[in-house]
Amino acid sequence: MERGKGMATGAAVAAKARAAATADDEAETTASARAAALSQDPHALREPKENNLEIAIGHEARAFRKKLGITVAELASATGISIGMLSKIENGMTSPSLTTLQALSRALGVPVTAFFRRFEESRSAVLVKAGEGVEIERRGSRAGHQYNLLGHFGDNSSGVVVEPYLITLSAESDVFPTFQHEGLEFLYMLEGEMQYRHGNALYTMQPGDSFFFDADAQHGPEVLVKLPIRFLSIISYPQHKVQ
Repeated sequence: MERGKGMATGAAVAAKARAAATADDEAETTASARAAALSQDPHALREPKENNLEIAIGHEARAFRKKLGITVAELASATGISIGMLSKIENGMTSPSLTTLQALSRALGVPVTAFFRRFEESRSAVLVKAGEGVEIERRGSRAGHQYNLLGHFGDNSSGVVVEPYLITLSAESDVFPTFQHEGLEFLYMLEGEMQYRHGNALYTMQPGDSFFFDADAQHGPEVLVKLPIRFLSIISYPQHKVQ
């Protein structure tokens, strides 16, 4: 009987050990997945600008080729440049000569200067001083619903549009609209309290709370618990260039 009790105890210990090992494996997998998703170093610096010239030329060469719908082999045939050399140019691994750029410009139907466009373009920045945000009207907004756009610029090199808003809700409304649009949205609660809808769920938000979600689901403030309410809303979505 003692032997049976000892065997049962040993089995229980083994089961706990297996469960602990499984939990450790799952935690390690989750940590690895997060690390993979956040692999970009926000503090990294790019190579010196002179090395970025080759990358800029390669990016433009590839973009022009794809716009024409031709392969690297077809471009090689049209220019007399080897496939290997074209591959190095498009990947920014070599500095093409002026003769090579002239051959590419003729085959792609663009001026030589077009290959330097990305390298020479300016990078935008917008500073909005306190109280100077542009007040706008958003679909369904009512009296007591204030939207201040804190900064915006259209075409940019990232391919992403970002709209940062400071939203103030100072009066209750009979109906508050729900929004639904492409992209992602991030909220950060500054003042007050509200219940915020995302899809079929409600989330209580208080100062210091943040909420990050897929904006393709219906979303918006559902219950204004404590007024006034102030929060940041940052919306990002792909930039659609006009052809």
